[in-house]
Amino acid sequence: MSAAHQALRAARSAGREVAVTVIEATDHTSYSACGIPYWIAGDVASGEELVARTAEEHRAAGVDLRLGARATAIDVEDRTVTHEVDGVSSTMSYDDLVLATGASPIPPDWACGPDGPVGGVHAVKNLDDGALWVDLLAATARRVTDRAPRAVVVGGGYIGIEMAEALLRRGFSTTLITRGRVMGSLDEDLGGRIGVGLVEAGVELRTGATVERLETTEGRVEAVVTAAGERFTADVVVPALGVEPATALGRAAGLAVGSHGGYLPDPGGRIAPGVWAAGDCCEVEHRMSGRPTFLALGTHANKLGRIVGDNLLGGDRRFGGALGTAITRFVAGSVHLEIARTGLSTAEATTHGHDVVSLVTEGTTASGYMPEATPIATKVIADRQTRRLLGVQIVGGEGSAKRIDAAAAALWGGLDVDDLAGMDLSYAPPFATVWDALQIAARRLAERI
Repeated sequence: MSAAHQALRAARSAGREVAVTVIEATDHTSYSACGIPYWIAGDVASGEELVARTAEEHRAAGVDLRLGARATAIDVEDRTVTHEVDGVSSTMSYDDLVLATGASPIPPDWACGPDGPVGGVHAVKNLDDGALWVDLLAATARRVTDRAPRAVVVGGGYIGIEMAEALLRRGFSTTLITRGRVMGSLDEDLGGRIGVGLVEAGVELRTGATVERLETTEGRVEAVVTAAGERFTADVVVPALGVEPATALGRAAGLAVGSHGGYLPDPGGRIAPGVWAAGDCCEVEHRMSGRPTFLALGTHANKLGRIVGDNLLGGDRRFGGALGTAITRFVAGSVHLEIARTGLSTAEATTHGHDVVSLVTEGTTASGYMPEATPIATKVIADRQTRRLLGVQIVGGEGSAKRIDAAAAALWGGLDVDDLAGMDLSYAPPFATVWDALQIAARRLAERI
């Protein structure tokens, strides 16, 4: 939708007319998928609050928006799209086509029984999923009266952690099972702290475990069984195993995809003559490695959408790449954990040939004598030979994680650890120490080098 509206704006600026048609398979558009776990937790009152622009607002702005219309085929030679509405198929022509089909949850083999979907087991991806979960948790709480209702989350990434928070806060006894470790995108010395926080908040945590099957009764989940034979009672199960680019439509039309299964747009968003792509269906260039990678994040999805919208009308904007900057939190009971990362992890930096040096530095988010002060652990990763900053990871208490933006800015500008240590960052006792925790971490690593 950012591409659609930017194309309309570009046309108006150029005094041109353009017809923009959007085909959307669901009944929703322009909403914050990232806000769904917080709706389920009860922080957000309804799914409507997550909607940035309604269908009526899109149409009023000039977009021919067709909801409930599923694209079934594209012909890049004839420049046509075939789509289906209520079982009726039709074909339309285009001058330019934008593929913005996003990403789909990775479906685990165990999530379906012999007779189809299992009751109480559902992914968390769109507004319909959110509404289903709100109703499901309420119905489960009413049905299970002799004990606390039990939830199992499978997957220890961002959605897994956020859903574990939501379930705990809704009164569910919660188990999190992950085949690796919690937050595997962080180095182990930072990610391990998150596991400790989950357990402290009451989550039953199983790392290095794989789900083998579900036990069901009358089509409803009853328990989760791991490959090691552990059995966990479950009234509801959240599969949170990540997402993959939704590119089947383009691949069927012969469009190329990368090693991660995503489209490979050039910096302007073009993937073939007259065909463009943006968002989670794409791989993007990692700014630190220069290689395509799959980073399903709304931040650069929106940026690339706007770039495509401009370039459809003859613009020449270029996407500058991505750093994988991401942030989340886990807040339940007395535990408040903020988690953030940007750039390369130690393993990624090593894979790309860097002579890696890193250091974890403990500090506080504010001056120690202030009531706002909470612990913060900052890991800075650099190249030993060039002193170039390669990545930063943060795990800490309230007020810690948004420091990752300063680190991302430093990475974006190609700065080294000395530059980060010397940057002019703000200070007042309620907000930081006189040397901010991020700068202390950079300075100590610089001294180690």
